[in-house]
Amino acid sequence: MSAFLDALTRVPPLLASHVLLSAAALLLGVAISLPLAIWSARNAAVARVALGFASLVQTVPSLALLALFYPLLLSLSALVGGGIPALGFLPSLIALTLYALLPILRNAVAGLQGLDPAVSQAADAVGMTPAQKLRLVEAPLAAPVVVAGIRTAAVWTIGAATLSTTVGQPSLGDLIFAGLQTQNWALVLAGCVSAAALALIVDALIGGIEQGIRARRRWLWIASAAMLVTGTALATAPLWPRGGGGDRTVVVGAKNFSEQYILARLIGDRLTRAGYTVTYRDGLGSALVFGALSGGDIDVYVDYAGTIWANEMKRSDVPERTKMVADIGAWAKSTHGVGLVGSLGFENAYAFAMKAEPARRQRIASLDDLVKAAPGLTLGSDLEFLERPEWAAVKRAYPLRFARTTPYSPTFMYRALQSGKADVISAFSSDGRIAADTLTVLTDPRHAIPGYDAILMVAPARANDARFTAALRPLVGRIPVEAMRTANYQVDRDTDKQTPEAAARWLASKIGLPSS
Repeated sequence: MSAFLDALTRVPPLLASHVLLSAAALLLGVAISLPLAIWSARNAAVARVALGFASLVQTVPSLALLALFYPLLLSLSALVGGGIPALGFLPSLIALTLYALLPILRNAVAGLQGLDPAVSQAADAVGMTPAQKLRLVEAPLAAPVVVAGIRTAAVWTIGAATLSTTVGQPSLGDLIFAGLQTQNWALVLAGCVSAAALALIVDALIGGIEQGIRARRRWLWIASAAMLVTGTALATAPLWPRGGGGDRTVVVGAKNFSEQYILARLIGDRLTRAGYTVTYRDGLGSALVFGALSGGDIDVYVDYAGTIWANEMKRSDVPERTKMVADIGAWAKSTHGVGLVGSLGFENAYAFAMKAEPARRQRIASLDDLVKAAPGLTLGSDLEFLERPEWAAVKRAYPLRFARTTPYSPTFMYRALQSGKADVISAFSSDGRIAADTLTVLTDPRHAIPGYDAILMVAPARANDARFTAALRPLVGRIPVEAMRTANYQVDRDTDKQTPEAAARWLASKIGLPSS
């Protein structure tokens, strides 16, 4: 129970961001849908196009829709010379607004088209203009149906807003995603309960507006609307301006697995000690995070040399690790203005792993050995690996043909191996579960997998900030892989689990740095 109460203390700022995003998307959806609905109600061709487009949007998974706007906005920003944020609030707002259109538009069109023709004829008979007829007759009669559509859209928007975490917008989804990755079910429960409570409260208040209009009880819909506005203002209070932090406020980015959460908190503690105000953008995908850094949406994060080499630089050769890191630093600075502070001292490489007994029984010790056995085995991978250039490089070097491949979140990938749902996994070499589960790591005799030194990278605006980089330099070359494995396992193990914050404090102490 105490873990759940601790998780609830993280809710207010995330709830504020969640409410602001949901309210903005809903209001923008209403502003677009209502004029379009009036036009559609009077023109069948417009109705077909508008409703068809809104329905098409609903067929796209909300997570995919959110991710889609990142590259689109990034390209648009490059086209106009910069200034358009591709991460965070804007892509989330656009995606959720599109998601909100269908129920509002469909109900509004149905409400207007469903009016008794005699009512319209009577309005015409007394000489009302089209604008007067809409304002005085059609809108009041259709209002209950329209508000019902807004009510549905509000609940959809609040639910879908939890996914905005994946594109760098803080929301209640931060708790859910972090909890799933670290198996901290108190965080998941806190996020789900908060999102559900918010949706139920908003649904009830908009329902009061709907009922008040339908029953012609003016006091009811006015009171419900006032409570909705007041509640929104109170919920977003943590976001109200409180005096500028200026360049002393920094954003630490993290990808979506335990090691990244731990390292982000380790970095955040160093920056806090240097006098900065730190916020976190967790759960970012590999395809987004470097662009977020180069675009200034985050100030610092840890990436891995092989990821930058293959995904960003589009390189397929595999040089010596030290040279790779040096080349990455030169490339990042010259092409994006991004600064490379240095390597942290450990490598987190992709490494194919099996349970020890099946590997011994089938005499599989290397990827060459795996080629023969693969047709009878199932590969479990993390969510990104099967689409990454590293997997393509492995398949070029080793003609692997598995019976089935299944992607999992990193935590559940290891569980799939232990339960027998996967026979081989694309593990991570700095993961403490490799030793804890006594897994056999297969060798890569053809060197298809590049080096993955953990490297500390900073945004262009921070690259020449001596105070900022000085706060981070004590981390360079300081973290041995054994210490990182132990810290990771503290978060990932099933019993006596630690939070990423606690693991970061332990890691700081282990490597001889002061910790809060």
